[in-house]
Amino acid sequence: MRNFLMFAEVVVSILLILVVVMQSSKSAGMGGSVGGAADSVFGGKARGIDGLLSRLTIILGIIFAVLSLGLGIYLNQY
Repeated sequence: MRNFLMFAEVVVSILLILVVVMQSSKSAGMGGSVGGAADSVFGGKARGIDGLLSRLTIILGIIFAVLSLGLGIYLNQY
């Protein structure tokens, strides 16, 4: 059981890293927010691949947190 949880944790963490790296930048950085370019960034729903990557990031983050808690509880029992 311990090995499975550790393996799942590694796989989910690698997938989470890949999904975050694949996302496109949402703003021009700090310089863009001062110039007012950030007004067009906020608002509206992300569609297509950006929306999918955003949802995958949330789902994988939740799975990672649950696996981490489960692994911590399992390892502290013995």
